[in-house]
Formats: sequence, C-alpha cells, structure tokens
Amino acid sequence: MLSPTPLSLFCALLLCLPLAVIITITSPTTTVHDGSGHNLVPDLDPPPKTQQRFSSKPLPLPLHDDDSLFRVASRVNSKLPPGSPKKIAFLFLTISPLPFAPLWELYFNQTPKDLFNVYVHADPSYPYDPPFSGVFAHRVIPSKPALRFTPTLASAARRLLAHALLHDRSNYMFVLLSASCIPIHSFDFAYKTLTRSTKSFIEILNNEVGSYDRWAARGKDSMLPEVTLEDFRIGSQFWSLTRKHAKLVVGDEVIWAKFNQPCVVWDTCYPEENYFPTLIHMRDPRGAVPATLTHVDWNGSFDGHPRMYVESEIGPQLISRLRKDEPRYGDDGTYGSDSPATKQRRRFPFLFARKFSPESIQPLLRIANGVVFKD
Repeated sequence: MLSPTPLSLFCALLLCLPLAVIITITSPTTTVHDGSGHNLVPDLDPPPKTQQRFSSKPLPLPLHDDDSLFRVASRVNSKLPPGSPKKIAFLFLTISPLPFAPLWELYFNQTPKDLFNVYVHADPSYPYDPPFSGVFAHRVIPSKPALRFTPTLASAARRLLAHALLHDRSNYMFVLLSASCIPIHSFDFAYKTLTRSTKSFIEILNNEVGSYDRWAARGKDSMLPEVTLEDFRIGSQFWSLTRKHAKLVVGDEVIWAKFNQPCVVWDTCYPEENYFPTLIHMRDPRGAVPATLTHVDWNGSFDGHPRMYVESEIGPQLISRLRKDEPRYGDDGTYGSDSPATKQRRRFPFLFARKFSPESIQPLLRIANGVVFKD
C-alpha cells in the first residue's frame, strides 16, 4: 500500500479549501439594538427560507423610521414565553402632561410589577413640565406630533403597539388610553377581564350617521378599491387589542395606505376612529368583541369632544353609574343579534372611563381606595 507523499497531501488540501469556505458562510440573524448593545427583538418569527446567503452582517434597523419599526414589530413571535404570566400593555397617547398620574400610580402600585408594562407616546410639540415620573418615568417612546383631523393620531397608536410588541414578548393585551382616562375598577378586576379573553375589545359600528362623509373625507372614491363604503366602520378611538391583532395592525400596509392619506374635508376626518375598526372588520371580525371597555358619554358633546366630568360631579354615585352602563355592541355576525344567547355573552364591563377634567384628580384620589379600586 502506497504512503501519501507531502506533495499529494498539499494538493488535497488545496482542493478541499473552497468547499470549507462555502460551508462556513452562514446567513446572519437580523437584530435591533437600543444603542447599548442589547437586542430589542430577541424572538422574531423565522423569515421565509431562501437560497440567498449573506457574507456580512446587516446594519441595525433604524427604529426612528416608522416603516422599519412596523416591519420588525410585525415579525415578533406570536406566542407568549412558556411559564411567563400574561402582561397588559397600557398605551398612553397624550399631547399634555398626565393629570391623573397620581391615580394611576395607586392603581399600578397595588399589583405585582410583572403583570403590566406602561408606554407613553408624548407629542414632542408640547412642553411636559413637570416631566413624567413614577411608573411613567423613562416610559416615553420615540414620538411624533399627533394632531386632530389627520392620520397622525392613528400613527401614534400604531407606534405604541409596535414598541410594546418589540419590548416584551409577554404583552398579551394592548390597551389604548388618553390623558383624560381613569380606571373605574381595580387592576386585579381589569387584569382578569382582559387576560381571560381570547378576543380584542374594539367598537365596530356599521351604518352610522355620517359614515359616507367620513369615508369620502379624503376625496370621492379615494378609498377604492381596497376599502368600500360597505366595509367602512366607525368606533371608539380607545380599544384593547390581543397580541394577534396588535401584529395585524403594525403589519398592515394596504388598508393603512388608504387611511394615511390627507383629508380634503377636515371636519369629517377621524382616521383614529375609523381605521382600526375597519381593519379588524375586514381581516378578523370574529376575533373581536365589537365593543370598547372605555366608557364615554357623547350626550352634550362639543366640537367633536365627549362630555367632560368636572370636579363637582366626582363621587361614589358617578363611579357606580359608569360601571352599571353597558357597552354598545356592534355587529360582527357573532354579537350583533338580540337573541338570548347573544345577550348572555354581553357581560363585559367597562374598565376605564373618560373624559375627566384635570381638576377632578383630588376628589378621585379621596375615593380611590374606598370606591374606585373596590370592586
């Protein structure tokens, strides 16, 4: 048997070298960093397999860019981490300081910190003095101006959803609130109501007065062909979305492109009240309870704003009345009829309420533990 010579071994090594180089080249994992080296997206759904390979690591995606932000957020893992408790993501959309921050502090301080997260979208056009503190400290996401009669309010809500999806995989339900919202039940009561549900809570109303004017606010037929008048829906700006629907919202491009157009008739332009119910109705109507859990009183509304409760009205009777009111249910083919079975399912209580004047904070604090947080 012949022994290999040094020359033959060297030739064999040269022949195998290209194959070794090919095998060691792999495709990198896309990551997003917060500037400190920490990966903000630890658990993305795997992208579709392709034959393409990359020999260099891509640059971190710029999260200040909405398109990149939404694209990455839409790919986060849909499943909650095993063994981790469900969390509620509280999304505060504000253009002012939070006058009810002391009440929310009491609300959150009565519960374990691993059951919730707080996120704030604060319009940078407005001063915030004093700055956010307590549970709201360091919870402001990169924000942009949010103006009425424009798509920017809906954009802000989508931005909040995206950051909450990226921040914590345990976020199970996403609740949108305003600076004038207050809780009308304890955290424990709200947590059980929301985490026991597999459906979103979002008002989805059909054939409302003014529907055509809202649909045509961007110009006649500008919503076509993607959004017909028959598919157009109206609902409260404030909702509670499941993780599935949060991903649906941030991943949507087709329907959002229609609502993201500037309006030519500004006084019928309310994208924040139309985009979300229309999208859920068109994509997954049976995945939602078509009602909001945030109470609002439109009797005596002015300039497109609901009634505001003032300091002299605050008391146990008001909280009791708000709790006893029943949400208005839209028609999604499941909850829309008046049959006994349907009415039996309509047992979801209001968890929050608006709109309260800033001066209401002191009487609310006086009845917080004895009334507001006592179920």
